Amino acid sequence: MRFLPSPFCDERPSGVAVELLVVHAISLPPGCFGGTAIDDLFMGRLDPTRDPYFKQIVHLKVSSHFLVDRKGQLTQYVPVLHRAWHAGQSQWRGRTRCNDFSIGVELEGDAQTPFQPIQYWRLAGLFRTLQRRLTALADDHVVGHQEIAPDRKWDPGPCFDWNFFWTILKETGPEPHLEPIWE
Repeated sequence: MRFLPSPFCDERPSGVAVELLVVHAISLPPGCFGGTAIDDLFMGRLDPTRDPYFKQIVHLKVSSHFLVDRKGQLTQYVPVLHRAWHAGQSQWRGRTRCNDFSIGVELEGDAQTPFQPIQYWRLAGLFRTLQRRLTALADDHVVGHQEIAPDRKWDPGPCFDWNFFWTILKETGPEPHLEPIWE
């Protein structure tokens, strides 16, 4: 796993436990996979001259805890116990400000392209690894971004196969060689 520390994070509110995992999808530019644009966005170094779309988003200060690329490679941008800026205005089970109590995981993908099986397996393994220390992170505490911000967000979108993910999650344990950065 790579660790690229994003400047777009801060401390979680005191006494707030992590109890939600939010699944996102991202491709930069839209519909294109590979390259460094996602890293560059989360690191605050996106070059707006590289693609016309980048001019629209270069000002954003966003991050995620993790990214699972199309090959299953895992990148971490924000320590688990810190707050990443991934959910924005959001609500889950009557609670607002989901960034305060969630982990954000981006999957490299879009609304038209099926995700790779390795991405589901890596996501499930990561979730099980996080559960070892985050005891409030229950199996039914995994949602798509569109569920917590339905009027604003579409991701992970129609190509994310939730049934396949839940099946894999039942069969998956912690990733034996994965140790995320916690603080």
